Amino acid sequence: MLKLCESGYSVTQATVSRDINSLRLVKVPDGSGGYKYSETGMRSSANTSKFLAMFTDNVTSVTRGQNIVCVKCLTGMAQAVCAYFDSINRENIVGTLAGEDTIFVLCKTEKDAESLTEEMQKMLIGA
Repeated sequence: MLKLCESGYSVTQATVSRDINSLRLVKVPDGSGGYKYSETGMRSSANTSKFLAMFTDNVTSVTRGQNIVCVKCLTGMAQAVCAYFDSINRENIVGTLAGEDTIFVLCKTEKDAESLTEEMQKMLIGA
């Protein structure tokens, strides 16, 4: 924010935060002990911003087992999060299954599941 002000832009932390949110950027480790902002990669649908809000408000953890991603949610929220997730229509996902607090995402390959897990974990870190 300091660099923006030094460059002649009149901004507040609130406006910068809103802009970061509208650009769907998440804070991720930069590899040197700090953080940087990065795209989530989940920009393929008009429902993306709704999904991001639903995801960050209700998901507690994301883990992977082979080609299945397990998404843990607040009790009662898994089906709602899953419905938004399904609306994104990613071609590397075979299907989803939601219970009360857990979503299983079946990916085509283990590499797809690994990539999706990393992407979702970035979203949680940025929340």
